Amino acid sequence: MSEKAILAYSGGLDTSVAIKWIAEKYGFDVVAVAIDVGSEKNYPSIRQRALDVGAVKSLVIDAREQFVKDYVFPALQANALYEGEYPLATALARPLIANLLVDIAHQEGATAIAHGCTGKGNDQVRFDVSINTLDSDLKIIAPAREWGMTREEEISYAKEHGIATPVTMESPYSIDENLWGKSIECGVLEDPWAEPPEDIYELTRSPSDAPGVPLYITISFDKGIPTALDGKEMDGVSLIEQLNESAGMHGVGRIDNMENRLVGIKSREIYEAPAAVVLIKTHRVLEDMVLSRNQLRFKERLSQEYADLIYDGLWFSSLRDDLAAFVTSSQRFVTGTVMMKLHKGNCIVAGRKSPYSLYDVRLATYDEGDVFDQSASPGFIHIWGLPSRTQRRVQLQ
Repeated sequence: MSEKAILAYSGGLDTSVAIKWIAEKYGFDVVAVAIDVGSEKNYPSIRQRALDVGAVKSLVIDAREQFVKDYVFPALQANALYEGEYPLATALARPLIANLLVDIAHQEGATAIAHGCTGKGNDQVRFDVSINTLDSDLKIIAPAREWGMTREEEISYAKEHGIATPVTMESPYSIDENLWGKSIECGVLEDPWAEPPEDIYELTRSPSDAPGVPLYITISFDKGIPTALDGKEMDGVSLIEQLNESAGMHGVGRIDNMENRLVGIKSREIYEAPAAVVLIKTHRVLEDMVLSRNQLRFKERLSQEYADLIYDGLWFSSLRDDLAAFVTSSQRFVTGTVMMKLHKGNCIVAGRKSPYSLYDVRLATYDEGDVFDQSASPGFIHIWGLPSRTQRRVQLQ
C-alpha cells in the first residue's frame, strides 16, 4: 500500500499540478483537502477537480466559523496590522489550515503533508513551522519549492498532463482570498510604478465610482468582539460578510503595500479588506475611549509584535500565547458602540459610546459645568516638568 500525503488544495495552478507531481516524484497517494475560510469558490467543483487530476480522496471542510472565532477575532482584539498596513488575512488562515491538515493526516494515517507554496513567499514558513510544531514526525513536501518551475512552465506542465486550471498567461495573477481579505500579486503588479488595473478588484468599488451619499453604520462590541451591525446582533461570519459588501461598495478597503517579506525581499502586495479595515479602525476608536493612556501606548507596541508573530508563522509559539493573554485582559471593558461614516474610500468615525467610557465631559468642557480644579495644575510641573537648559542655568546662578 502506498504512503499518503495530505495536500492543502486550493484548486489553483500550483496545487493542481502538485497532485500529479507528488504521485510521479514520491509515489504517494494524494488526499486533497480544500478548506473554506470564506473565499468565493465553487467547492464541489474544486473537490471534483482534485479527483480528476488524480487524488485518491478529496475533502472539503467548512472552517469559516472556526477561522473567525479562533483566529480573526483574537487578531482584531490585538489590532494586528503588519507594518501598519496589512490585516494579515492570508497569514491568519495558515495556522488554522495547518492544524486541520495535521488532524486529517492523523485520521488518514498519512506520513506527509504537502502545500503549494514557493520558496520566495512567506506561506512556506507559516506552513512548515506550524506543521512541525504540531507534529514533527510528519514529512513536509513543497512541490512548487522543489521542482523549480517558472509559472510559464507550470502552465505548460498542466496543459501537457491535461490538468484544467483557471490561470492563463493572459491572467497570471496569484490570488488568495478569505473572509478577512484578499491578496493579489504577480503579473503587471510586479511593476511598482504601475497603477493596479481596475479589473483586479472584486471586493471593492473604485472610490471615484462609489455612491456620492455617505453610508453611516454602527458596530457594537462586547469585550472587543463585534456582536452587532446597525443594532442587529449577528454571528461573526455574517457580520464580516455584510461589512465586506457594504464597505466594499463604498470603496473602503484597498491597500497597495510595498511589503517586507519574512524571506528577506520586498514585494508589492495588493490587498482588498473592507471588513478588516473598518473593524480594526472601529475597534481602536472604542479602545481610545475606554483604555487608559498607558494601556493604549503599551498595547500599540504589543500589537506590532503580535502582528509580526502572525506574519512570521509563529501563531503556535509560546510568546504569541503570552501576548494573547494580555490582549484578552485588556479587552475587559472594550464594550460599546461606534458609528462610522463610509464615503468614497474613507472610513471616518462619527460617534462612539460605552458604559465604561473614561471620557467625562464635566472634566473636558471649557463651558459652564466644568468641575476640573485648575488651581491644582501648577503641581504637574513637579511630576512631569523638566527645566530647559536655560532654566537650569538660571537655577544654578
